[in-house]
Amino acid sequence: MAQRKYPFMSVEDYLVLNRNSKDTRYEYLDGEIRMLAGGSPDHSILIANLTAAIKGTLKGSQCRVYNSDVQLKLSEKRYVFPDITISCDERDRNQKEMIRYPRVVVEVLSPTTEATDRGKKAAYYRSCPTIQEYVMVDSEEVFIEVHRREEERWTINTFEPGDTITIESLGIRFPIEDAYEGTSLTYEP
Repeated sequence: MAQRKYPFMSVEDYLVLNRNSKDTRYEYLDGEIRMLAGGSPDHSILIANLTAAIKGTLKGSQCRVYNSDVQLKLSEKRYVFPDITISCDERDRNQKEMIRYPRVVVEVLSPTTEATDRGKKAAYYRSCPTIQEYVMVDSEEVFIEVHRREEERWTINTFEPGDTITIESLGIRFPIEDAYEGTSLTYEP
């Protein structure tokens, strides 16, 4: 998703802007506003495929899978719209504006967002005490990274063609090809 930078603003002004924006979403990271724009067809397919793979496995559980329409409050100064957020926390149920207690966050990387997703946002996600895994999905090659909290440290697990993706905190496993099915990155004879 392409992002456009805006000047710094207060949290209060950001919340008003975001609440009153019907067709546009904005992220807020330590005073900096970023407008979110639509992604490529592959970006959209990846999100749909991943949502289906995750949601299907979690059916009947207490976990909820949210798309990028749902805002995640990471702190008093950090509000984001991850591509996919999974919360298994009762406190996030039936919220009207945003959720606060995610277990897993998924971002599909694009050339315009990759630096932020790997940099600032990755650090912010790791500092959120409820997040157990941060999944980064490459939209230009078949490659997925799962950053996993293991006690007091984070590990990085990488997955390539032929691998089975594991999201341990949710007990989910699926072939990487399921994520990339129907994208321009897959070979179909």
